[in-house]
Amino acid sequence: METMRVIKVKQSVLANNDARADALRKKLKEKGVFLVNVMSSPGSGKTTLLVDLINRLKDKLKIGVIEADMDATVDAATVESKTGVKTIQLHTSGECHLDAKMVDEGMDFLGDDGLDLVFLENIGNLVCPAEFDTGATLKFVILSIPEGDDKPLKYPLMFRKGDIFVFTKMDAKIVFDFDVNKAEKSILKLNPDAKFFPVSVKANQGVDVLADYLVDAVKKYQGK
Repeated sequence: METMRVIKVKQSVLANNDARADALRKKLKEKGVFLVNVMSSPGSGKTTLLVDLINRLKDKLKIGVIEADMDATVDAATVESKTGVKTIQLHTSGECHLDAKMVDEGMDFLGDDGLDLVFLENIGNLVCPAEFDTGATLKFVILSIPEGDDKPLKYPLMFRKGDIFVFTKMDAKIVFDFDVNKAEKSILKLNPDAKFFPVSVKANQGVDVLADYLVDAVKKYQGK
């Protein structure tokens, strides 16, 4: 009787993705393109923050944007119309994340010649995007005040994988029971190297600090 074979599909898929992500990262490094993977829940203020950040940065860096959605194009249209930077839309056909192959194809359509910084706005989800390496240089995780300070405990992989953590809608802190110190401590237990940026686009607070950090990170990456 033939022995049944069990194939670990997810492990194979992730291994193949990691290899492609490493190849993309190497290619972007050679061209000096700093790719930022922006991840968060739906409604966290990703697009609003990106528009504000891009408008602060676009005179200092040449920027492109890749927007991901299962179907809609509203975010890409918003970013391009409000910033004037080149933006493309990726539809994931029902997938709840981007992988390295999708991003590589997106970069081909965006065109990376002369770009310093590319923002990749991932699908709104605190689970699936954390599992797939996109080839990004920096993983940028947003947690909004209305979501609550318990999210690092509920979705540890996302907060373990991130590099920088942006607390958005800080102006809403007077309304919502969100303990910033508690959230930071929870994240630091998972990720001792985490860096934190509390911001409010509405109140014009903290975004300039985040923008300066990104400029410095890009210049260091490019050896300037």
